[in-house]
Amino acid sequence: MKSELESVAWPPDPIKTERLVLREPEARDRTAIIELLASPEVGTYIGGAQSRDDLERTMPEVPRRRTGLFVVALDGATIGTVTLDQRDPNHPDQVRPDLAAVELGYLFLPSSWGHGYATEACTAALTWFTTTHPGEPVALTTQSANHASMRLATKLGFTETHRYNAWDAEQWLGLWTPTN
Repeated sequence: MKSELESVAWPPDPIKTERLVLREPEARDRTAIIELLASPEVGTYIGGAQSRDDLERTMPEVPRRRTGLFVVALDGATIGTVTLDQRDPNHPDQVRPDLAAVELGYLFLPSSWGHGYATEACTAALTWFTTTHPGEPVALTTQSANHASMRLATKLGFTETHRYNAWDAEQWLGLWTPTN
């Protein structure tokens, strides 16, 4: 069940939703991405905030562009990122690589929480994925203690397949299967 996410034409045209635009990173996104990665609130369930000084020093002028990485913009301002990443079945922390070849991830600035932006952006990314990889499932992993992320996974239609312990916390693995 190996998906070749890298085989799609990248970047796609920007994806527009009712309120948001999903697009590849640009130089104007650097400050917001540093803010996102340095945020203690954002880092709560992903191993902590990164050092702002280190990010300022090491992040390139144009944040890293790669297949599957979307910047999420609201009225032109970056509010988060959504990723569709190739899962590595050989990674020592990988659990159930047989379920899906691609995993959904998302990070949003705390000021954008509670407005439905993550649901809207992730739905758009999953819809795009379905057009490029019809019928392929997508995995999602989050800490079970991250109640907001668990609610989002449910809203998006992910169903629990496995719970396991990693990084000193219980992790939740869900699977999303497109409807045809």
